[in-house]
This record gives sequence, C-alpha cells and structure tokens, in this order.
Amino acid sequence: MACSRIHFNLNLPFPSDAAPIPYTCHSPSRLSLSPLFTFTTPKIAYSSAPRRTCGAVCCQMTMEEKPLSENQMLVYVPPHPLIKHWVSVLRNEQTPCPIFRNAMAELGRLLMYEASRDWLPTVSGEIQSPMGVASVELIDPREPVAVIPILRAGLALAEHASSILPAIKTYHLGISRDEETLQPTIYLNKLPEKFPEGSKVFVVDPMLATGGTIVAAVSLLKERGVGNKQIKVISAVSAPPALQKLSEQFPGLHVYTGIIDPEVNEKGFIIPGLGDAGDRSFGTDT
Repeated sequence: MACSRIHFNLNLPFPSDAAPIPYTCHSPSRLSLSPLFTFTTPKIAYSSAPRRTCGAVCCQMTMEEKPLSENQMLVYVPPHPLIKHWVSVLRNEQTPCPIFRNAMAELGRLLMYEASRDWLPTVSGEIQSPMGVASVELIDPREPVAVIPILRAGLALAEHASSILPAIKTYHLGISRDEETLQPTIYLNKLPEKFPEGSKVFVVDPMLATGGTIVAAVSLLKERGVGNKQIKVISAVSAPPALQKLSEQFPGLHVYTGIIDPEVNEKGFIIPGLGDAGDRSFGTDT
C-alpha cells in the first residue's frame, strides 16, 4: 500500500548533546484516520533559547512512497470534528469541572470507537427479524477484551467504555508521578496475574507527557502475557517524549489520541495541553 510520508524534526527539552528526532507521518488511504505517525530510531535535540523552557516544533516536509512496517508503532489522530470539538472544550481554562469531565468521557468514547475498528472479535450467524431471516455479525462475547484506566484521570476518559464495547472487563491501575523526579509509582494494581491468551487490551491514560506512567503500565501488561499488538493506548493529548519512549520499547503498539502537542515543560506538563486532567476532572485543582 502506497503512503505519503512527512518528516518532522522536533526540538524537545532534553540534553543539548543530542541530535534532532526524525518523525515519520503516514496518511494511508484505506484508513479514515489522519495523521498516522510511525517512528524510526529517534534522537533528541535541545533548544537553549532563554525565552523558552521547552522545545519548539520545526517541520520539514518531504514526500515519498514507502509501505508500513508491522513492527512500527502507529499513532492515530482521528480527524473527526467531534474529537476536535471536545479537545477544544478540554483546553479551555474556563471550562467548569462537570463539563470538563463530560467532555473527557465523550472524547474517550469517540477514540475507543475508532480504536476498535477492525480489531474486535466478531461472530457471524442468522437471526429472525420481524420480516424474515437476516445474516448478522456480532461482537464475540467469548473473546477477552479489557479496558484499563490509569487512575485517576483515566476514569473520566474511560467512563463510556462499556457503552460501546460489549462484554468488556475493567481492571484499575493506579500510578502517581513524583512532582520532582517525574518518576512513576504504582500504588494500586488490580490486574490479573495472567491475561487470557489472545486478550485485546485498551490502556486509557489522558495525558502522554514524559512517558513514565504509560511505559510502566504497558510493561505490567507485558509481564502478564499481553503482546504489543494486543494493546491499544487511548489518550486525550500526547507529546513527543512519551511517544518516543513507547516507540523505542514497544514496537507494533497502536496509540489513539485526540491531538499531539509539541512541548513538555520542565515540570512534566504538556504545552499547551489542558492542565492537570485529574484535578480538572474531579474538581480538586488547587
């Protein structure tokens, strides 16, 4: 399949002795999703401009034809106008807590709908309608599908999962981030010791910023027998540092996100982002 490829050079807030990141953007015609990012071997550059505490995006575009590799991590940003709408509502600092949480839930519903396309197990058969026999295709309830919201903000993004994903199981995973070191700490783990063979797992984390939390979560799944291609990550906003880490450690992973922002500041917040998703979802912003 022929794809258009766009190269990006991204300057990120990392050590100054590294080189720019080569990013690759694919827009395959068979998917109604754009842009689609794949990652090659990443390198990092740092901009030391005194007016900026984080990097800026520099974009250089070239077009060439190249097939997708099965071992590349893919990042989908669905172009649906409702996704853009709810991301805009979330960004607004004036959005009150109840509306913010509802917007997060609606965005999660749309992203999981897109992520489940051509991925959920189905079974075919026939049923009797009021007017005759009809051939049907249903989600197979015998095949394991799990949703894992990362507490606490993941609860809001995954709120409507059961309304669009029949017969799912929900496992909670609590991970906090140290405000100084930005390192993750697991404080709640309700994952099973082993996932059933062939399980399909949605990991829901609204903010993919530095990548520590999501890498810790996916690593726990790997320890429990879940392969990279059995996992789809759902996020509201993503940034290059997190996507880079996921690409390096989990080839073949798929990420579905509402938008990709270019910067992460020294405190580990995405810029422009939408603030602290947990505090804004649950009204605890101080």
